Amino acid sequence: MSLIFWDTMVFVYLMEDHPKFAPRVRSLREQMLKRGDRLCTGALTIGETLVGPYETGDLSLVAEYKALFHPPTVEIVDFTSEAADHYARIRADRGISRADALQLACAACAGADLFLTNDHRLHGKVIPGIQFIGGLDVNVL
Repeated sequence: MSLIFWDTMVFVYLMEDHPKFAPRVRSLREQMLKRGDRLCTGALTIGETLVGPYETGDLSLVAEYKALFHPPTVEIVDFTSEAADHYARIRADRGISRADALQLACAACAGADLFLTNDHRLHGKVIPGIQFIGGLDVNVL
């Protein structure tokens, strides 16, 4: 059993049925469920996923997202003082954005085995507390 942290866009692809990426995300989620893996994400993901639906007034999608982000389906990792220390160390690499550093810091605090993202700039980064950072285009499970 592994702890897998999904970056924001992975949820967006799934929930909004992205034509290219949703099938891959569904397949990964099915593999995770078969293996008994746990799914987590940072609290920032909740806010980021709600921006688009609020902009367009799609309150049914807002409700779907809010329903998704509850245990046991998804564990939410909050930004704590421990995460702040991870964040500072990660941001020392100025090539990592603030939002990405927040997510990576939360994943590191949670002890994620895999940080799943479609942001190719993050693939292969070495972050203490995270076993592996990978993308949708590689066999990560």
